[in-house]
Amino acid sequence: MAAEHVIPYGRDVAKIDLTALDGPPPTGEPAHYVVITAMTPTSFGEGKSTVAIGLAQGLAVRGERPLLTLRQSAMGPTFGIKGGAGGSGRARILPAERMNLHLTGDFHAITAAHNLLAAVLDNHLHHGNALRIDERTITWPRVLDVNDRALRHVIIGLGGATDGVTRQSTFDITPASEVMVIMSLATSLADLRARLGRIVVARDLDGRWVTAEDLRAAGAMAAVLRDALEPNLLRTGEGAPALIHTGPFGNIATGCSSVIADLVAARGLAGGTGGTADPDTPRSDADGRATGPGYVLTEAGFGADMGLERFFDLKCGVSGMRPEAAVLVVTVRALKAHSGRYRVVSGKDLPAGMLEENLDDVRAGAGNMLRHLEIVRGFGLEPVVAVNVFPTDHDSEVAEVERIARAAGAKVAAVRPVTDGGPGCTGLADAVVAACTGVRRGSGSPSAVGRPLYEPEDDLRTKIGKVAAMYGADGVDYAPAAARFLDRLEADGYGGLAVVVAKTPLSLSADPALKGVPTGWRLPVREVRLAAGAGYVYAVCGSISTMPGLPSRPAAERIDVDVDTGEILNLR
Repeated sequence: MAAEHVIPYGRDVAKIDLTALDGPPPTGEPAHYVVITAMTPTSFGEGKSTVAIGLAQGLAVRGERPLLTLRQSAMGPTFGIKGGAGGSGRARILPAERMNLHLTGDFHAITAAHNLLAAVLDNHLHHGNALRIDERTITWPRVLDVNDRALRHVIIGLGGATDGVTRQSTFDITPASEVMVIMSLATSLADLRARLGRIVVARDLDGRWVTAEDLRAAGAMAAVLRDALEPNLLRTGEGAPALIHTGPFGNIATGCSSVIADLVAARGLAGGTGGTADPDTPRSDADGRATGPGYVLTEAGFGADMGLERFFDLKCGVSGMRPEAAVLVVTVRALKAHSGRYRVVSGKDLPAGMLEENLDDVRAGAGNMLRHLEIVRGFGLEPVVAVNVFPTDHDSEVAEVERIARAAGAKVAAVRPVTDGGPGCTGLADAVVAACTGVRRGSGSPSAVGRPLYEPEDDLRTKIGKVAAMYGADGVDYAPAAARFLDRLEADGYGGLAVVVAKTPLSLSADPALKGVPTGWRLPVREVRLAAGAGYVYAVCGSISTMPGLPSRPAAERIDVDVDTGEILNLR
């Protein structure tokens, strides 16, 4: 990207002006596009972001041009159990404090825009309700980027006659806002403005959908969000560039960083080799600087069952981009967890037995990894397995994971991004380069690989059924209210929208207790919700909380600031 598109934001962060997307597409060979996903994770996560950062640094060590696109950290998890989400050790996004606290204020803008619509809605009720909104059908909550269970269910409008209409309402965490996922999928300011207008907040007394456009709130929301639509430029600890933008909730949304960040990255990294796609063409100048097409690396939330499906069916459906390679992150501890022999509890130490050398546990849980390899291949990609090595892992266990992955026909590399940074990920970098090169040798175009799970013309039940089948379900069971709502959506013209299945990320099934590769189960859809602005319908399976609570000892208790230097302390 040209220097004129970089807008400094303080000393160590910048925003990218959206004019970077103007003009004709660049000539030359297009950038390689790589998505990082994972097997079914434990509640601790398996380090997808850390591996993605390490891969970017490993590619740079190999003389390639990487550009990483990641979600921004939400402050709720930062102050809760998880801590920051910008990597760890020698594979981190810098400045870490900015990454995990406020950054350039994008999340605050999303919070304000979301709550502006809520305020306009309640103000409309207070001033006579000219749209005849049925208060019982209002679905638009308020949001806050703090974990606060006490706000999950609230009564608003208490007080006198001038204090608004009294009604029951809710709070979600900001990443769960539909405005957040709209920001992540918007391709321009005009697209953002149109999507905001399509947000559905309620129905009127005749059953008609009431939108943000009906309330005349969408324009002001777009004004609040204008600058936040520009992606943020940071770097890794070894200097690889990273675009950090948006952070939609993985449970009920895409769980991916923004389309705009990927489009900007792809345009900036197109090569000048004349489109030969020849791996033997020189990729560097006389000074050794890389000149060929770069590598756009992005991450899909949770495992390949949830994250990769939404990446293809929602994000790629909007951007038109298709990856050439998928990195599947696995860990020894996740394989052991999927043996079904241990109970892993978020916020508590791993069971002592999981830290002992045990190849039988690894083999017993390997079915989950193998199932995710099948899922990746179902999207038209050959997976590259990254074994993220923890200090407590035994060499024999890591070697066993590699053996099983190779036996399944996958490229595989053990990586140590936390302790070794880029040099600890060069084997993975080589495997990714080989995978992308193989695609271009075989097809000549990245568009020949990567395919969605369902077609836009499929009806909503067919789409949900195809997603459930990919998980391994024998079928789908709809609660009566959910079935009626699906019928209503189809009748009112929303049948062409994409779908999101909101289920636990801790199992291939909808039951977090079922590990490995569950069989003989059906997907229970207890509720269906509409996210018209984002462009999807989501089926809620099981209990999904969109406002997390804090643990008994939240991370916020240890975070502080050095009053003499201003340094933020104990942020992880």
